[in-house]
Amino acid sequence: MPKTSEMRESKFLKKEDVGAGVLYTVATCVKYNVAMTDQPEEMRWCLTFLEAAKPLVLNATNIQLCELIFKSDDTDHWVGHQLVLYTDPNVSYAGKLVGGIRVRAPRVKPAVPKPALRPAPRPVEVEPDFDGAFDEDVAPF
Repeated sequence: MPKTSEMRESKFLKKEDVGAGVLYTVATCVKYNVAMTDQPEEMRWCLTFLEAAKPLVLNATNIQLCELIFKSDDTDHWVGHQLVLYTDPNVSYAGKLVGGIRVRAPRVKPAVPKPALRPAPRPVEVEPDFDGAFDEDVAPF
């Protein structure tokens, strides 16, 4: 049996589409009409992604988070960079907790520490077995 969230078709990403986290690469930032069919036009800014067919409708919080993540308020600088989209159950709408999509920077794997450089071993002085004199009983020739 389908879940009720699966019954509601959408041209835009929903919280159910991203779950605990999905890594996407920003393709563009463009305006889309987000109004329901037979409703007056409502244009909103959206991010499109290389890996997803549906865009993300940007709200004020996610716009601010993107500015922090990408260190720029120029959306042209966001293109080609990656974001993690995830479901945040603490998103509220009209005074009710409804959950929604939030964005965060991808986690950076810690660099593997390089092994500590050890000094080269010092040569060990060895006493030669040969004292420079031939023993005639042992000499092979």
